[in-house]
Amino acid sequence: MYCTLQPFILLVDDNPNNLSVLSQTLKTAGYKIRMAVDGEDALSQVARARPELILLDVQMPKIDGFETCRRLQANPETEGIPVIFMTALSDAGNKVKGLSLGAVDYITKPFEYEEVLARVRVHWRLKQLTEALEQQVAERSQALQQAQVQLVQREKLSALGEIVAGVAHEINNPVGCVVGNISAVQTYFDDLLQIIDLYSAAFPQPGPAIEAAIEEIDLDYIRDDLPKMITAMRDGGDRIKTISRSLRNFSRADTDIPQPFDLHEGLDSTLLILRHRLKANGSRPDIEIVTDYGELPLVQCFPGQLNQVFMNILANAIDALDDASQGRSLAEREASPSRITLRTRVENEQVKVAITDNGPGIPESVRARIFDHLFTTKGVGKGTGLGLAITHQIIVEKHSGTIEVASTPSSGTEFILMLPIASKADADE
Repeated sequence: MYCTLQPFILLVDDNPNNLSVLSQTLKTAGYKIRMAVDGEDALSQVARARPELILLDVQMPKIDGFETCRRLQANPETEGIPVIFMTALSDAGNKVKGLSLGAVDYITKPFEYEEVLARVRVHWRLKQLTEALEQQVAERSQALQQAQVQLVQREKLSALGEIVAGVAHEINNPVGCVVGNISAVQTYFDDLLQIIDLYSAAFPQPGPAIEAAIEEIDLDYIRDDLPKMITAMRDGGDRIKTISRSLRNFSRADTDIPQPFDLHEGLDSTLLILRHRLKANGSRPDIEIVTDYGELPLVQCFPGQLNQVFMNILANAIDALDDASQGRSLAEREASPSRITLRTRVENEQVKVAITDNGPGIPESVRARIFDHLFTTKGVGKGTGLGLAITHQIIVEKHSGTIEVASTPSSGTEFILMLPIASKADADE
């Protein structure tokens, strides 16, 4: 579709008669007209109000038509305006020069006004078609980028889900065996101690060999320590079961219909998976995690996708804190420990999730582009430029929410997510 409105045309000629006659002819045909008497006047008027077409005389005082056209083409804001030269210079050399400067056509004086109207109509239609084509290309490019982001997102979620679910499944079997047998081990141990006590009561003088063996194995220490070991094994098994459950929760497959979801569960599962990256390394101490959770209702969402959002933001925060620690002394690192804070609240009938780090912050020039497709500040092989683009798409397009970033250099960065709250009816479903 192209616009059917008549264009605004700028006439540039130092001959008042030409301006008058051309202006009247074009106005009669329904075009909007403005006039300039030389190149400087034309450039000044273009700066104030951009025309859709320019009819430009070549031979003028001060700045001639060729120079005026060159300046228009050199300016990114005006280079797309079609310029039709009007001149009595009909030789091939001048025509070639005008066209090489970027003009779209050449009308020779004296005018045939029907010819002028015909050429104006043709170039106005060409301009409309060109703009329509550019718009279609831009829309197709945007759609292609969105499709690429969605494809990468689905593939990442699918691959991650399969891996994590597989690991969780493989963990469950041996852990279930261990945890299931710990109670039996405790019972067997208690029974054996009871038998030993009965023997001790029946035979208070067991003999030198048994007494030496009891002393060698330190039976009293075993009585005291083995129950502690069994308890520690039970706690460790329960911990592994919790990790496995968190892995399953994190990698849960999304259906085509949003589901009620506890965001705190998603945040905690993500932190558990990233726990190894929060531990101290050669360049920094542990990253402190501060959780300030409010009372939240369930959110109607795609849980797997929101977990991916949390993973992208938290992983980026850890990267930023790692980078900020490079080159800092131990005293500096201890004086300003790395910290990530997670806050959740209900505000304006929406759930607010704020993830804040005290890293180096994001420069304004970068902050304006962090959600752009394929934009990354990380080195080759360290970033794809898709993580935050996918994050933005999940929050804004998939969940009708908003995502904002606030950052102060040397003070840290905060990502603020706002998500609609699931209604009670949705939650009950």
